[in-house]
Amino acid sequence: MLREKRIGTMIILIESKDSINRLNSLISKFSNLIIGRQGIPLQERKMSVISLVMEGTVDEIGAFSGQIGRLRGIKIKTALIK
Repeated sequence: MLREKRIGTMIILIESKDSINRLNSLISKFSNLIIGRQGIPLQERKMSVISLVMEGTVDEIGAFSGQIGRLRGIKIKTALIK
């Protein structure tokens, strides 16, 4: 059975740089899902935002977001469209 691919977006809020190397490693590992990436430094708040546009199955995107969600100092929200 072929799993249906979906378009999704992920907003990643980086509150601490402690996990930035691991985050970048995960983004590289799942780069096959990423259509676009935008990074925005919020220097006055001492944090950064990365927004990703992705295409993949619910399981693929869930595996990616789940690993990011376990990183210290990082918050994530994901939305998928059928």
